Amino acid sequence: MADVVYLHVGAPKTGTTYLQDRLSVNRTRLARHGVHYPVGQQEDMFGAALDLIERPWGGLLDEVRGEWAALARRVRRTRGTVVISHEILAAASRSQIERAMADLAPAEVHVVLTARDVARQVPAEWQEHVKHRRRVSYARFVRRLRTSDARKGDKWFWEVQSLPEVLGRWSAGLAPERVHLVTVPQPGAAPDELWLRFCRVLGIDPAWAPRDSERRNPSIGTAEATLVRRLNRRLQEAEYDHADYRSLVRELVVHQTLADRPDMDRITLPPDAWDWADEIAESWLDWVTGAGIDVVGDLDELRPRRPEEGEPWHDPDRPRPSDVADAALDALVAVLTETARRPDPDEQVSQKVARLARRVRLP
Repeated sequence: MADVVYLHVGAPKTGTTYLQDRLSVNRTRLARHGVHYPVGQQEDMFGAALDLIERPWGGLLDEVRGEWAALARRVRRTRGTVVISHEILAAASRSQIERAMADLAPAEVHVVLTARDVARQVPAEWQEHVKHRRRVSYARFVRRLRTSDARKGDKWFWEVQSLPEVLGRWSAGLAPERVHLVTVPQPGAAPDELWLRFCRVLGIDPAWAPRDSERRNPSIGTAEATLVRRLNRRLQEAEYDHADYRSLVRELVVHQTLADRPDMDRITLPPDAWDWADEIAESWLDWVTGAGIDVVGDLDELRPRRPEEGEPWHDPDRPRPSDVADAALDALVAVLTETARRPDPDEQVSQKVARLARRVRLP
């Protein structure tokens, strides 16, 4: 059984994709130093995390049944330090967390949360909604978060993004020194600063993991988000397959194409939401101070950084039509290029039949 297990439980959109991939590409080197990232045959721990939190996730839950138990078995067969990481673990209920802790016993379990200020998280989470086939407008999304009963208005957001909510569940029964908060640097910090902070928590010498990660979970702009929302509406009417959506829309169109468009209008908080964001930040800081947990980074990074005076705000629900049209053309070119690259299955079959006919002499 592992001696120490670090459970990195989120939050989504806090550099988790980058951290997980850097752990993965350096697995062999880290293992030489007694630090293990036991993903098994999968490229990450999404399946195990989904199995634990038991969410439908577009029909994927049935495909991952048993993966959490398999991960726990790999941990039990491992010696030294083990790192488990996936951002959707932030949504685990208290009973699911109790199961996780029991499955990982008797190892010394530490909980790690990477956190970013709410002003950056709101637009980031809305974009994730859009990339997962949702059609809610940005105005409605923000309005629901700001209502007095916001936990009912958008339960997922607060389950995974509210620092007191997530750590309140995951830290139950743990000594404060075994609960670690890593703040995500504000823009302008060194590119690997988040990784260095993460290493500090895990007791990893950065020299043990020299290979950088090329994976990112990139953002898109106002016009690009509008395009994807409109596409989601059309595809819902067409009852488009979930697997095709993940590969063609989310990966090809959004991540590989729209996210690379230059000069996008960045999605930020509406001007009248900054005071609300400041209040949320202060409540988070008060909770951290009272809990006495380990903090790596600067708590001031959890305070929203307001835009410069005079900086325009671009409404994600009302982008310039010409920008949406340009984004649509880029997306169409990407899909046509991918279509031309892929072999025609009917043509493949006919070619195989022709080859077979040449080999077989009919009487």
